[in-house]
Amino acid sequence: MSASIARMRHSDHGQGLDRLKALDAELERSHPGAAASLREGITETLTLTRLGITGSLKRTLASTNPCESMIECVRRTSRNVKRWRSGKMALRWTAAGMLEAESQFRRIIGYRDLASLAVVIERDLARTTVPTPTEEAATLVTA
Repeated sequence: MSASIARMRHSDHGQGLDRLKALDAELERSHPGAAASLREGITETLTLTRLGITGSLKRTLASTNPCESMIECVRRTSRNVKRWRSGKMALRWTAAGMLEAESQFRRIIGYRDLASLAVVIERDLARTTVPTPTEEAATLVTA
């Protein structure tokens, strides 16, 4: 297993973040483009760890394979289109490809934990939601 994969599989969010930042520093010297990409998605990379998702659901959601599979279905569905007339046409063909991909999807590994994932996400959103200006003004008036 490569060192970068081992860093991402760490179970502690803080330590995982520290290790990814160390990887960023290493990459900056030899591969600055890769380092920039890593910095761009560093918080998203550890979202599952931050939320405490483990096991087979984490492995499934951490993989890009389902997305890549769907993209390949869209490409295959639209490969014979020779003349794209408009953006709406492109959207229709993309939707057709996604519907084709949907027919090939199977139940995800770890699906039994999806309900607990939804609860964790709701709690996280409630904790991190920024108040609207009206809510903030109401708080200041009552204080």
